[in-house]
Order: sequence, then C-alpha cells, then structure tokens
Amino acid sequence: MRLPLSPVAESFLSENHVCTLTTIRPDGSPHVAPVRFTWDGDAELVRVMTATDRQKINNLLASPGSRVAVCQAAGPRWITLEGPATVSADPQRVLEGARRYAKRYWSGPPTPPGLVVIEIAVDHVMGLL
Repeated sequence: MRLPLSPVAESFLSENHVCTLTTIRPDGSPHVAPVRFTWDGDAELVRVMTATDRQKINNLLASPGSRVAVCQAAGPRWITLEGPATVSADPQRVLEGARRYAKRYWSGPPTPPGLVVIEIAVDHVMGLL
C-alpha cells in the first residue's frame, strides 16, 4: 500500500479493533503494547494518547525520532503504519489527540497524570485488506 491510503484502508482504520504499538527499548529489544490510536489521513499522522510514565514513552525519549509501528488486526485483515515518532506534551497537540480519540472511540481517553500524545509521521504502510 502507498500513501494516500485507499478508501478500504481508510475505512478499516476507522473501525475499533485490536491495535499494538511497537517501540524499541534502549537495549534494542522490541516493546509491543496494546493501544488505541487515531489516523489523520490528511496529515498522514497517527496519534496515540498515553502517559509519561509508560515504557513506550521511555523508549521514545531514549531515542528521539526513532521509528515505530502501529498495527491493527481483525481476523485476516490487518494494516501496519510505520514512521518516526515524537512525544508531545504541548496542550494543543494533546487536546487534538484527545478530540480525535473521543470521535473514534465515542469516549475521551483516560486522563492519567502526565498525559501526552505520541505522533507518528507515517511514511510506510503494509497490509492485507
């Protein structure tokens, strides 16, 4: 698949399915965590809401701009979105991430202390839809 995504891929990314985020620990091993994310096709950007005390944040802060992958799967259908990630505590970016999360999942994200948004600039897509 290439960017921009097909209507089938865009539709699949709006569905509520199991998703994972893979980051790399400082020792080079992968860390895979279940997440909810949003896809902004216009900006080719994935957003993941999380808290600063999570392992995925520690991994990203240890290696700024590192590449990550978000994968959504449902039966035989799947899509993986990859690209460099940044962590932002900027209130407007966090608010935009929370707004998009609430729209996709019909409720706001959890609001733990230290809420941040991971933004992934998607530059590579794989999938079977």
